[in-house]
Amino acid sequence: MIYKVIGLMSGSSLDGLDIVHVQLDEVRGQWSYEILHADCIPYTEQWATDLRDATNKNVGEFLKLHTSYGRYLGESVNEFITKFELSHQVHFIACHGHTVFHEPQSRTTCQIGDGAAIAAVTGLPVINDLRAMDVALGGQGAPIVPIGDKLLFSNYDYLLNIGGITNITIQSKAIAFDICPANQVLNTLAAREGKAMDEDGNMASVGTLLPGILEELNDGEYYKQQPPKSLSNDAAMELMFPKLSENEQNNYDLLHTATIHIVQQIAAALQHYPHQKEQATLLATGGGAFNTFLITELQKALLPHNIAVVVPDANLVKYKEAIVMALIGTLRWREEANVLSSVTGASRDSVGGALWIA
Repeated sequence: MIYKVIGLMSGSSLDGLDIVHVQLDEVRGQWSYEILHADCIPYTEQWATDLRDATNKNVGEFLKLHTSYGRYLGESVNEFITKFELSHQVHFIACHGHTVFHEPQSRTTCQIGDGAAIAAVTGLPVINDLRAMDVALGGQGAPIVPIGDKLLFSNYDYLLNIGGITNITIQSKAIAFDICPANQVLNTLAAREGKAMDEDGNMASVGTLLPGILEELNDGEYYKQQPPKSLSNDAAMELMFPKLSENEQNNYDLLHTATIHIVQQIAAALQHYPHQKEQATLLATGGGAFNTFLITELQKALLPHNIAVVVPDANLVKYKEAIVMALIGTLRWREEANVLSSVTGASRDSVGGALWIA
């Protein structure tokens, strides 16, 4: 079977809306993908602020944001379809939405972006609310990308996504979990220098390690928990940023120390899941995979463990999560399990996602 799907992803780093038009092929249980078209729509300052502060709004304003963001997503898809001349070439849309609240211990998660609004604006079937069923079944609701890692990227031993929060999939154990905050902290520090990000890790690379702060960062309670586990955006910022912001240290030194902390936490996580190969491979994607300093330090840290870091082509780095959202939506369309309980700790695998047909 062939499915041509638009996948939408908005990550915690709030750098923009990722849109991918992907062809997914299934032949006797084997899946493959091809990126047909892709784009990233940067958020305006107003959208970034509204999404970041969503939970501070009253009920009425929150609900209006949910529907207006849904209409924004639909309009963005329409513009994407026009730009690439895709009329009648899209079977359906799979939308992650934007996570504004995540508290799995109370069986609650919320990714805004009203599916009905997206369907109404585009006239296409929409599958969204991808995490809710897993959370209702007692799972973390995150990470949900491991089903894509299993079906589309099984040739890698480890799959690392370095986004606002960094997470890892361990293929041999069929588990995955959030490791630590990443780009959302680095970007916040870079903003002090008037930059949207620390491009290539250039600022961090000239900084000096602050051992005392690094020790404080590595002592976070979250790192002592065993999987399944996940981080909300607020919990991720609370884990690192107060220790970085409540001092007068040089900002380049803080960026250097934060980057080394991320590297050390990734390496520490992998030590618990050794491979049995002469050489294992780790696929690194997400915006942090473009951070040359971070990737170089990570490769050094993993060299003693015989793990090679692979950074793929730019399109896969940027759009892997949107591709996986398209796959998750396709599995929902087929009424097949798309969230793995071995990853999230739910009572069973589930078929997650709400279907809207205008």
